[in-house]
Amino acid sequence: MIDPSVSLMDLFSYQFFQFAIVGGVLAAFACAWIGLFLVLRKEAMVVDGVSHTAFGGIALGLFFGVDPILSALVVSILAVMGISYMRKRGLAQSDSATAVMLALGFSTGLIVISLAGGFSVDIFSYLFGSILSISRSDLTLISVLSLAVLIFLSAFYKELLAITFDEESSRMMGLPVRPLSAVFNLIVAVTIILSIKIIGIILVIALIAIPALATLQLRLSFKRSVIMTILIGIVSTVVGILVSAFYNVATSGVIVFTMVGIYLIVAAYAKLG
Repeated sequence: MIDPSVSLMDLFSYQFFQFAIVGGVLAAFACAWIGLFLVLRKEAMVVDGVSHTAFGGIALGLFFGVDPILSALVVSILAVMGISYMRKRGLAQSDSATAVMLALGFSTGLIVISLAGGFSVDIFSYLFGSILSISRSDLTLISVLSLAVLIFLSAFYKELLAITFDEESSRMMGLPVRPLSAVFNLIVAVTIILSIKIIGIILVIALIAIPALATLQLRLSFKRSVIMTILIGIVSTVVGILVSAFYNVATSGVIVFTMVGIYLIVAAYAKLG
């Protein structure tokens, strides 16, 4: 727990806290926006499968001495492509293909850990997140990945919207559905990696899906839904960082707890309205 005499302004003077806030806001912005598309496409659980598959990539990175985030990114991209391939070839439905990739990635991580004779506590920071220990290099990587996600979503906003609501009509209108879907899948993998340092592998699905689920209760226009989803993601992340910094509790847990609380309040308001 932080010394009670330390004020909020004092807290913002610490570099570790500045890094945590900036990284958290960037990641929450990207995750919330991509999450809205995923929830509308009914593909949110792909995030859970791919994030658990990333565990194998992190274990491989630690084993071979390379940046675990980069190795996890490569494995996540392969997992998303694998799920898409299995679904399009009729080898498995989306949920079944996700289950296969989840099992393959997680078991790979367990095998690598056993071969290495175990790892240090670092592996737990990836499982449960450790945003308060974010480094300058972590922040740089998160910033670059967030920028890539936001540029893609901004550039192809209308096309993605059309594909999300009516893929067949979009194809008949001449939109490049397959290439856009492929790039979207890569962006999903990037977004998942963004979330790992913030909230960890175990709860990454929450940061991406819950803000969108809360917003959809309000039945707003799509543009307003995007704004509201981003606000919920950012507010939840900042609250989680503040509470965890002052009271020494798990940041990821507070973030998810806050998002679920907002979801329940919004759902109750929508029902009463």
